[in-house]
Amino acid sequence: MSEPVLLVEREAPIAIVTLNRPEQRNALNAELRIALGDTLAALEADPEIRAVVLTGAGKSFCAGMDLKEIGGGTEGQTGYELSVAGQDAMRAGFENFSGPVIAAVNGAAATAGFEMALACDMIFVARGAKFLDTHARVGIVPGWGLSQRLPRLIGINRAKEISLSGNALSAERAYEWGLANRICEPESLLDEAKALASDICSCVPGVMEQVKTMIDTGYSMHFDDAMAYELEVGIESSKQIDSAKIGERRAGIMERGRKQ
Repeated sequence: MSEPVLLVEREAPIAIVTLNRPEQRNALNAELRIALGDTLAALEADPEIRAVVLTGAGKSFCAGMDLKEIGGGTEGQTGYELSVAGQDAMRAGFENFSGPVIAAVNGAAATAGFEMALACDMIFVARGAKFLDTHARVGIVPGWGLSQRLPRLIGINRAKEISLSGNALSAERAYEWGLANRICEPESLLDEAKALASDICSCVPGVMEQVKTMIDTGYSMHFDDAMAYELEVGIESSKQIDSAKIGERRAGIMERGRKQ
């Protein structure tokens, strides 16, 4: 019996999702792309799961699209049709998951694998891992947001250096340029990602998810429009505030701060 292409380990309130095609460097074939989208949708529907850590089996995070499958087609479908179907499923999963998705990049994240990491809310990277955008070298253009997300994250000039050259970006440089939140030793990568996810999940249910939505929504707006949007959400949210509970939580936070 063959291994599943995607592994899911639940440590409520966190789920660890592992791309599991190590022999193919976790390249995204149709089965894996669709499984990833379906899994994220299922985790979103699970009330016990509030955060996801995404990583790869073996020595790679994800080598990108499975070009052999795309070139050959399968079951009467063209590679293009398979790719679009998988992309739709995967993008819907990332965009619809209300909690944070942390990419734990354990090895090379190339092209579509790089785009998938960028679609996550945060990136932790192991020393020795690297990022590559080989779209221009392979002869295709990005379709999952790399050309738009990367410049916004690290600046337009640095994004052009990465995407126009196809050269690898080391874990150290990725952290230095602000692409990665943390750089970790390989053996501690998952533990550090899960620790941050646990901290995030200790926040008030519903509010943490709403703050994430506010950040994502406002980021694409003009600053003045974003400020107006925040005010509108804040006014609506204030109608549901329980002042006594907020006071209790604040006191607890202050007490923990004194003990640290």
